[in-house]
Amino acid sequence: MAAERDQILETIQRYVDLVGKGTADEILALYAEGATVEDPVGTDVRTTRESIREFYASIEPLEQESRLVSARVAAGEAAFQFELVTRVGDQTYTLAPIDVMTFDEDGRITTMRAFWSDADMEIS
Repeated sequence: MAAERDQILETIQRYVDLVGKGTADEILALYAEGATVEDPVGTDVRTTRESIREFYASIEPLEQESRLVSARVAAGEAAFQFELVTRVGDQTYTLAPIDVMTFDEDGRITTMRAFWSDADMEIS
């Protein structure tokens, strides 16, 4: 049985908020046991909780803001675009990836694939 649409939308919003200002452990709590992360698509798939936590820990100290742009939910899956603005010194990096996720019946993420490349990054 798939999670309800509202439950999935809540998880997506929480995910976007936490990527901007949360901790690796808070983000990891959104994932089900056995979940996978491929970010960006084409890189090695992270298949353990430790490797997923390590991935999010790398962005934890950054000064970032995030906002959900749009989301589509169907049959326990979702595709959504969000904007992530990162400030490093005098530089600002803006990226708007499209993430595709699947969810378990409790609304926890079972797979995450992020579609973006360096060509999509705006630097100002």
